[in-house]
This record gives sequence, structure tokens and C-alpha cells, in this order.
Amino acid sequence: MTQHQRLLIIDFGSQVTQLIARRLRELNVYCEIRPFNAITDDDLRADPPQAIILSGGPASVTDKDGPRAPQAVFELGVPVFGICYGQQVMMDQLGGSVEAGHHAEYGRAFIAPAPGHRRDGIFAGLFQDGREEVWMSHGDRVTEMASGFEVIGTSPHAPMAMIADESRHFYGVQFHPEVHHTPNGRKMLENFVQLAGFTGDWTMASYKDEAIRKIREQVGDRRVICGLSGGVDSSVAAVLIHEAIGDQLTCVFVDHGLLRLDEADQVVTMFRDHYNIPLIHADEADLFLDALDGVSDPEVKRKTIGRLFIDIFQREAGKIDGAEFLAQGTLYPDVIESVSFSGGPSVTIKSHHNVGGLPEKMGLKLVEPLRELFKDEVRALGRELGLPESFIGRHPFPGPGLAIRCPGTITRDKLKILRKADAVFIDQIRKHDLYDDIWQAFVAILPVRTVGVMGDGRTYDYACALRAVTSVDGMTADFYPFSHDFLGETATRIINEVKGINRVTYDITSKPPGTIEWE
Repeated sequence: MTQHQRLLIIDFGSQVTQLIARRLRELNVYCEIRPFNAITDDDLRADPPQAIILSGGPASVTDKDGPRAPQAVFELGVPVFGICYGQQVMMDQLGGSVEAGHHAEYGRAFIAPAPGHRRDGIFAGLFQDGREEVWMSHGDRVTEMASGFEVIGTSPHAPMAMIADESRHFYGVQFHPEVHHTPNGRKMLENFVQLAGFTGDWTMASYKDEAIRKIREQVGDRRVICGLSGGVDSSVAAVLIHEAIGDQLTCVFVDHGLLRLDEADQVVTMFRDHYNIPLIHADEADLFLDALDGVSDPEVKRKTIGRLFIDIFQREAGKIDGAEFLAQGTLYPDVIESVSFSGGPSVTIKSHHNVGGLPEKMGLKLVEPLRELFKDEVRALGRELGLPESFIGRHPFPGPGLAIRCPGTITRDKLKILRKADAVFIDQIRKHDLYDDIWQAFVAILPVRTVGVMGDGRTYDYACALRAVTSVDGMTADFYPFSHDFLGETATRIINEVKGINRVTYDITSKPPGTIEWE
């Protein structure tokens, strides 16, 4: 891992622990997330971080087997910030008391300053309006503070909602400063890292230089294969590795015939012509589409595409003499999930994106230059590498491609219609300067035909659904609130310009209960 000033986040299972890390990375602070049961007192003493944050979590401190932090956390002499469950476990382990149940608080709440409270430490600059708006999500509460702490702020159901021991630089809050619903949460985190002496040495410019050095040290004069999809992660990984080792890198682009309009040509032009990166373009659209003929089950579609992808990639990569490494666009969230104390599905879910089990099958060692980065950091690194914004800012695109935007059976004619409709929709979004406000947008062609009238004739063509969502990380999402004028204009263009569609709908389902993709 990198040799920057390091903040350690001990994870107790909160659904928003990753948000803590992302907020800190935005402050140019390098941080790592470790499950509470994957780090020991000896680990901490052998490699002490500069500061520690204890995350929230779903358990109760009052449970006999409730998660605990290594006791060394409180003995290293470094600042410690406990959030929600983290505050409770800090109090429990330092001699305070926590009471279970009957005091639940969920959603927006307001913290009032305690009489005579101090305006320093991580709470400096707060209560400018006489109270603090925060986001609560707890059932237990602290009822007795450990020795040395004082109350900074209170809420109706959490009389010790903000506490501090300034002499030891220990802090605790019952709410979640990492979420956007706590307006001054970023200020608290910023105060904490400043108090801990972080200088903000985590930047993508420095990361790029370090990553290039590490790739050269790892690879030496040997050859690397990179599976290129044209997405942001694999594109940034490929350009970074190429900058490090030049023509020792060969990219393999498996074209399954399920890409968007002109996408394959754009990928080939970008990497083969513009960056002069050795590239194998395996155009196997017919093979994939023949195998998918008559298949309607979405899981069978995914497995068929994944199996063929691996077979073709392995075949093409086998033509590259002397290759000893396989490059993957693994990101930090994948790493976090794969080592979480509750297990994680990411390895399975990402198998197609990350070339499945190919390293084991082919006897290759892995090069994963993005494994310390979140998605937004990958985009920042791409800008440092000079990748065009049209690539850096692209919406996510699923590994199985248009196959899962075509519910029911797939045909070449339906894919042709879908590509054109999708291109019109994205053009409309760009035309109205909305692209960067939207996490993901696409068209799904529906497995139904509807009656229409065009001119003096009757039509019997496909219906399509527009889908556009806003999100932070793709885990949850809300539909984008287009104006009726925009939707009307877009529907008119699609029906007029795309032969085969005579009805346009807009999907206003959030995630949950729906998913972003249709299959």
C-alpha cells in the first residue's frame, strides 16, 4: 500500500462506512478501512496510524458478543473519533455506560449546544445558527460518559449526542457526519484531520507517480495483458500501465456485439491510434449473438456472455508470448467487500468486469494499479493522465452490455433499434447540458409491440423505456426529474428518428425497490 500519512477506519458494519473514507479522500487524506475483527492490538502497535475513526454499525454494544475495538486504539496516543456505534463502543471500553433500546432516532434531528460547551477541537465553528442539523440512525444511546469527557451537544433522544475528551483528542457523536444529510459533517471531519496533523498529501498527481514506479518495480521487463472494455476503470488502468512500461503492455478488447452505437470504433481509435497502445480487437459479435439466440432468462444471458468472454480472452491472450501479468481495474470498494467481516458479493458480481478467474486459469500474476482508489479518484487520475473528458465522465456501462437492456430475447434488429434510440436519448441529455448531473442514463427496448398511427398508416412497433438516475455510488438511486417538455421533445425525436419504435415511456422507479438496469 501507499506510504502516505494514514488514517485508519475500523468498520463495525455500517452501510455508510465507505462514505467516511470518501469524505476523507476528498480532503486529500489517505485512509484505509479494516473490519474490527481483522485488526489486532499487535497490528496497531506495529504500524500505528496517525488517527483512527470508529464507524457505525447495526449491532448493540450491550449484546454479549457485540463487536469491540482493539483496546490498543485507546492506548496509542492518537486522535480517535467514534461515530454512532463507534461512540458507544468507545464509551463502553473506556468505562462509560450504554443503554439499549427505547431511544431510537432515525432521520433528521437537531443538536443543541450543551451549556458552557467548548467551541474547539473537531466541533470548532459549529452552532453558528444556535443548533446543528444532523442525520441520526440509532437505537441505543450513551447514558454515562467515560472519565475525562464532556458533553458538547444534546438531542431529545441522545443527551450525549456530541462528546469530547480534548486532553486525549477523543471525540464521539451519535449521528452520522459522513452523510450529506448532516450539513456540517464535512466540517467536523475536516477539523478532525487538521487536529491530527494531516497535511493533505494524498493527491492523484502524487499517486500517478507512485503507481508508475510500483508498476515498473513489479513488472520489470516482462509483459502485461489488460482486458479492455472501454469503460473508465479499464481505460485508466491501461493508460497508466502503458505510461509505466510502454509496449510491454498489450490490451485485449473483446467485442461481444452488445456495445452502444459506434462504441467499438471509439475504443479502437482511442487506444490503438491515439495512444498507440498494442491492441487486439477480437470482434466476436456473431459468436455471442448466435449463442444468445432465443435466450430470455437474464441470468442465462449473463452466464453465456461471461463464459464466452473468458474463452475468447484466454484464446487471444494466449497468442501473446511471454506474458506473465494480467492487469485488472479492481477498485478499493471491491477490496473492502472482499475482506469484510460479513463477507461480500463483489468478487462474484464483478467477475465479468474483472476478467473472472483468468489469473488462476492462465497462471498469471495480477497488476491492479487502481485497487486503492474510489471511482471518483479513478476519474481524477484519468484527468492527470490526459484522458479526454468524454471518456473520463462516461456513465457506467454494464459488462453484459445491451443484453440486459433488451428484456426477453435478443435479436440483431432489436439491438439496432436500441442503439439508435439510446444515442438520441444521450444526445438530448447532452444538448440540454444534463449529462454530468445524471449517474446513468439509457434506453431499454421492451418485449412488447404497441399499435400506433404515423401519417395515415397504422404501425405495430416496439415500446421503449427511458431510464435516468442520480446516485452517489450506485447502491441506491433516484430517478432524474426531467421536465415534461424534455420528455416530450425526446419522445418525439425517438419516434421520428428511430424506425421500429412508436411508444416511449419514462421509468420513475427508484432503487430500491427497483434496480438501475432492467435485468
